[in-house]
Amino acid sequence: MDIRKIIVTGRMYKDLETLSTLDSTREYLFLPEEEVSSSHYDWADAYVAFKPTASFHFGKLQWVHALGAGVDAFLNNREWKQDVLLTRTIGSFGQKIAEYCLSYILSDVQDQDRFGQLQANREWQPSKPKLMSELKIVVFGTGTIGREVTRILGSLGVTVCGISRSGEPNAHFHSVLPIAEAASMLPHADWVINTLPLTEATELLFDSHLFSYMSGAGFINVGRGASVNEEALVEAITRGQVRKAVLDVFREEPLPAASPLWTASNVIITPHISAVTGVDEAVDGFLTVLNYLERGEEQLSQAVNISRGY
Repeated sequence: MDIRKIIVTGRMYKDLETLSTLDSTREYLFLPEEEVSSSHYDWADAYVAFKPTASFHFGKLQWVHALGAGVDAFLNNREWKQDVLLTRTIGSFGQKIAEYCLSYILSDVQDQDRFGQLQANREWQPSKPKLMSELKIVVFGTGTIGREVTRILGSLGVTVCGISRSGEPNAHFHSVLPIAEAASMLPHADWVINTLPLTEATELLFDSHLFSYMSGAGFINVGRGASVNEEALVEAITRGQVRKAVLDVFREEPLPAASPLWTASNVIITPHISAVTGVDEAVDGFLTVLNYLERGEEQLSQAVNISRGY
């Protein structure tokens, strides 16, 4: 693969201009999304961004590199050209997402909302917080992010069970089941965490049927917003199947002002910040893959399996 001309676009394009200094042997074009035209794809060998632009087509591209961990924006509703390599950024996303989840679970276990209200009312009502080691948590997704979430929770004694496409055993988890058998785990879960990528199999996976198996569990979505039927989630909260929801990703972002999630009880909303790609992380991730390609390495951990979608 001979990569000589590279387009860089998206919200970080100005920050990534340092690439032309770090890699002076190639020609870079740094543009805002709205200025990327169809002709640019006929010029470039590689495209670097969080998502495709409206004018995206394969043109002369040999390589597409996603600046985030998710690649559904590139693959959804598009037949991928088989000789174009698609890679993604693998950085500290697992640790970031694990700490995000842990912060909300710890706050819940320590009953911080209740004690905050008691303080506001000047009331003294002692109660015994739960221990993390008493919790059973089900993590959907046993890949890099799911494993790191499990490792950090497991270090505090949490029993973590996994749900994956294949259900293959994984040493990081107490047990693993395929998605088709997830319902057997859900009634016993204190928390359910979604870290799955968005594929045809995971779109709207969390629907009224799946929520019906939960028995007052907390639910955290740090995977993809389109994996959740948002109306079904609101109904599950109303019915008590889901006790609390912490949502960082949504089908439509920014979340529309008219969405019922904004005012739903026991819902915490954050604006897709659980694993923000840093500039250094983006630069290092891109250059790492580029160096692999220069050396002719074929087995890349950053490479996306197009048929699986991750």
